[in-house]
Amino acid sequence: MYFLFIIILGLHSVEGVWPLPQSITSSPERYPLNPQAFYFTYGSQSAAQEGCSVLDEAFKRYFSLIFPDYSSGRFYSEVKFLQWKNESLETFSQLVYQEDFGSYYVNKTEIEDFPRFQFRGILLDTSRHYLPVQAILKTLDAMAFSKFNVFHWHIVDDPSFPYQSRTFPDLSAKGAFHPMTHIYTQLDVRRVISYARMRGIRVLPEFDSPGHTQSWGKGQSDLLTPCYSGSTPSGTFGPVNPILPSTYKFMATLFKEVSSVFPDSYIHLGGDEVNFSCWKSNPDVRAFMLKMGFGADFTKLEAYYMENIVNLTAALNRTSIVWQDVFDYHERIPKDTVLHIWKGVPASYEAELRAITKAGYRVLLAAPWYINHISYGQDWRNYYTVQPLNFSGTEEQKKLVIGGEVCMWGEYVDATNLTPRLWPRASAAAERLWSDEKQTSDVDKAFPRLKDFRCELLRRGIQAEPLFVGHCKHEYQGV
Repeated sequence: MYFLFIIILGLHSVEGVWPLPQSITSSPERYPLNPQAFYFTYGSQSAAQEGCSVLDEAFKRYFSLIFPDYSSGRFYSEVKFLQWKNESLETFSQLVYQEDFGSYYVNKTEIEDFPRFQFRGILLDTSRHYLPVQAILKTLDAMAFSKFNVFHWHIVDDPSFPYQSRTFPDLSAKGAFHPMTHIYTQLDVRRVISYARMRGIRVLPEFDSPGHTQSWGKGQSDLLTPCYSGSTPSGTFGPVNPILPSTYKFMATLFKEVSSVFPDSYIHLGGDEVNFSCWKSNPDVRAFMLKMGFGADFTKLEAYYMENIVNLTAALNRTSIVWQDVFDYHERIPKDTVLHIWKGVPASYEAELRAITKAGYRVLLAAPWYINHISYGQDWRNYYTVQPLNFSGTEEQKKLVIGGEVCMWGEYVDATNLTPRLWPRASAAAERLWSDEKQTSDVDKAFPRLKDFRCELLRRGIQAEPLFVGHCKHEYQGV
């Protein structure tokens, strides 16, 4: 995606444009902006024209962000955008600054900008702790400010099943932490999708199986594998039972609903961390393995299951994303499937990038951006210095790396600490996925911009934690 905008107004320099555009040239020449005499308009060469709801809403939203003390503006200001996008509005909003006496200015600036990677995601886990819709919407706001464009909604997992299914209402009625207060209704989901769309963000749902499904079994009998202790059932259950036709009938019906609720062309099917011990203990599963010629190789049984599930979603005209385990187990999956790398230190995920792209699959990198892990100090520096294309491979292989993702798993995260733990640390990865790597390789040069950007987040109501000692002109004003 390519866009260019030129601000014909006049400028002084602003530290905190984040993420850094591909090229930016500003002049000390500056012009005042009068909030009572300013509004955005469509450029004559813009691909979108009046009546585009996404941009009309963005114009209103960004007016309030640029001029927080004013509620409305009129009058045409000479700001010429050759092609409007939410991202270019975001950059412009960061170029406007307020001096000590309250006047607003913008400097003459020329910018050429486009994202380095097309997929720039944030994963939120709403199973280990339920996140209220408002917390998700606040995250979407902050994502737009950092130019993330995919919300990966890891909506269900072992601990709880908060998604309220029309077709299988017992899944949330019995599998959620609470069947009324800790669920996402169909209306909630539509609200999140609509809110995200207005900010240029896609919503990617994940229904991970066959592992990570303990909560599913509470509301869907015969879905999970009964575990055995010797020759008798132990009363516990393992992963989804891959040997029953009823399993695939259930999954086909559920994913048909999911594909009608979530409009995105991608769906995440999981496929990670399957514990084979329960399958091994079950005599019916072992008999099925022999019948299928799998021997004692349970990775083949997982492959059998995942291949069936991928085919179900392909029939619904959806492209599957799966965790790297599916590739590692040599499963036969369509070539348009996207592999998602979550394991390992740089050496191992670089080897995985090389192997997956050599096999011709597209890939997403998440391994270095598990920011639910915290440590004392400026760990954002580690996220900033990741090099997603630093693996041996051809140019064609590197083009198969379509982006990356920041993951916030929820064992120790709920609405009380989500925002400060996520921001501005995630913004370090945002610049790596958006900006030119050569221009943004110096962490020390990035620091003052990120520090300013964090202050801008505070001013916009995002409770972003500090990077180091210091202060902001506009400190966080409470909830």
